[in-house]
Amino acid sequence: MHFKDRHEAGIKLAEQLKNYKGNKDVVVLAIPRGGVEIGYEIARLLNAELDIVVTKKIGLPDDEEFAIGSIGPDKKVMLNEETMRIYNVSDEYINNKKREIGKEIERRYRAYRGKYKLPNLKNKIAILTDDGVATGFTTRAAISYVKSQNPKKLILAVPVAPLDFASEIKNEVEFVCLHSTNLFFSISQFYDDFPQLSDEEVRNYLNKSSIKKK
Repeated sequence: MHFKDRHEAGIKLAEQLKNYKGNKDVVVLAIPRGGVEIGYEIARLLNAELDIVVTKKIGLPDDEEFAIGSIGPDKKVMLNEETMRIYNVSDEYINNKKREIGKEIERRYRAYRGKYKLPNLKNKIAILTDDGVATGFTTRAAISYVKSQNPKKLILAVPVAPLDFASEIKNEVEFVCLHSTNLFFSISQFYDDFPQLSDEEVRNYLNKSSIKKK
């Protein structure tokens, strides 16, 4: 399966979630940055509130792209203990990354929402979304945070995911995925147009969604 862009992927996901249209308990939670374009279309078509869950991965000391863990919006750390042991990652490194990434998470909330304030999800139907799942670390950090807020229901809705992640996550949350495969190298391979979003673009999507909801 291939998508023209994130907007098309979001529209197709919204079709799979149409039973939630107009439900006042629904909140769409997008993982920035790319997930906000997906979330915008889902929230627009379901007539639902759009908000964000900011998570960031922790990379290896010499390879930031190789994820060994992640930090959620509440600054809780999730680590792959086996990978840390194999690569002999120190506690000092993790503590430094926790402080550094924690500051970046706060900065992003202020940039996107004007302040560092996490959404109240108690008794909500939370639809968590992103433009795809790669390693799954940031997604799992977001899931862990949302679950800690006692929502009525949690649905993870993504356009694409690796097959092994899809098989595992079905046991933890309700999972809506348009395409899962073993032939997975990067999320961008499934899109014709996959630009990076700026902080300003994320803020604009959130503002537009808020205006439409009113």
